[in-house]
Amino acid sequence: MKFSSAFNLALLVPAASSRFIQQGEGLDRVGLYTGWADDADTSSAARYHIELGPGERRWVTEEEKWELRRSGKRFFDITDHPDFGLLNARSLSRKTFPKGPKLQKQVRPLLANLSKSEMKDHLETFTSFHTRYYKSQYGKQSSEWLLGEVRKTIAAAGAEDRVSAEPFPHPWGQNSIIATIPGRTNATVVVGAHQDSINLWFPSVLAAPGADDDGSGTVTILEALRVLLSDEDVVQGRHENTIEFHWYSAEEGGLLGSQAIFAAYERAGRDVKAMLQQDMTGFVQRTLDAGRPESVGVVVDYVDPDLTDFIKKVITEYCEIPFVETRCGYACSDHASASKAGYPSAFVIESEFELSDDHIHGVDDVISYLSFDHMLQHARMTLAFAYELGFADFAKLEEAPYDSGEL
Repeated sequence: MKFSSAFNLALLVPAASSRFIQQGEGLDRVGLYTGWADDADTSSAARYHIELGPGERRWVTEEEKWELRRSGKRFFDITDHPDFGLLNARSLSRKTFPKGPKLQKQVRPLLANLSKSEMKDHLETFTSFHTRYYKSQYGKQSSEWLLGEVRKTIAAAGAEDRVSAEPFPHPWGQNSIIATIPGRTNATVVVGAHQDSINLWFPSVLAAPGADDDGSGTVTILEALRVLLSDEDVVQGRHENTIEFHWYSAEEGGLLGSQAIFAAYERAGRDVKAMLQQDMTGFVQRTLDAGRPESVGVVVDYVDPDLTDFIKKVITEYCEIPFVETRCGYACSDHASASKAGYPSAFVIESEFELSDDHIHGVDDVISYLSFDHMLQHARMTLAFAYELGFADFAKLEEAPYDSGEL
């Protein structure tokens, strides 16, 4: 997300006692991952092809990437995927979504089981890594820890025989993670968040706890997964559509992890019916300071309008606070990768974009600024979204989208 202007030299050196820091590391580097492919160019002279908007492309160095990010510019890094989006984007027909939520009897009891303490416990460990910068050893280690927690969640539900969690490997070391709950069909509903963090001033040196960006989204969707798997119909695969939870690597580097996944889905002809991104779900103080009501921010630019309209109805039905429309810009988060592949995507954030967390992308993105009550509202929306669309009969919807009040 956007960067914090706060830069306090007194905060450059993290407290070694409170973070995972390798002995003898000092302030050199955070232990950059060295398992690159033989032909990978990791020198400071390496150049990257980025897309700042439709048709707006340029070559930049890595430092120029971070300078653009510090100035608030967002982009795809398309170096490895120059043709991404060309296969299916023009041929996929628009998806039709339910007129509104209809599974209240099944969803409402599940909402009561969502836990703020579960999210807090996970986030405390997740932010204790010195950084989750995708090229660092810490980024690799934090991803391995997260994969372990996802698998523990599946095991605790007794769902190992049907539900899986696997890494999606990347050459930079920090893998993305995909948890799959098979349904009756291969049509797929995706919930996503990004797991990496970054300090935009010196990514290879400085701490980046990333509590809100996007530790909050990471633990929010993990909690939604935990409670979703408490439903017997879901665990037994009685829902119509396959449900996937994604934790993307390298969002901060130009949506690298999500591009790799959705490029693979595009090549394979995967039928993704809907994708929802949760990036920053815990900060509300600037909204309250501005005298505005606590709300869920629904992004309305560069998203699928019909899916976004359905999400507004989910929030109205299942959340205890209202939504507010907001805008985020091109390539704002990982939902943009799904859109580029031709899949309907949407993005929900913690507030109006201009009032979102201003501590991010530095050493000050810490838990103490977050509201777990607010994160709980995002978890409610995520759980309801996954359940409602997991059980939606898209074949019937696409045949007769507005003929039946049952749909």
